[in-house]
Amino acid sequence: MKRLITLTLTLTALTACTQDQHNQLSRKVVELLDSDYRVTFANGGTEKSWIIKNGKVTSTDKGYYYFWDKNKHYVQTPIENTVIEEIDL
Repeated sequence: MKRLITLTLTLTALTACTQDQHNQLSRKVVELLDSDYRVTFANGGTEKSWIIKNGKVTSTDKGYYYFWDKNKHYVQTPIENTVIEEIDL
């Protein structure tokens, strides 16, 4: 509920913001929406999973997801072979 109120207030404020202010607020909303995820890469006989605790998974226009795992390792996986699940830790 707290996230919904914050998101609503942010969206209302965005209508009267400059582009720079809009970008700053968008980054803050993303920080508030961080969650726990399980990311699984599967290709043929290879399968690897990572846990992202209170973090986010980002995609690129080049076809990759990237994120920091719970051990603070930077990981990049192809979108087409990756499944992302939100989990409760």
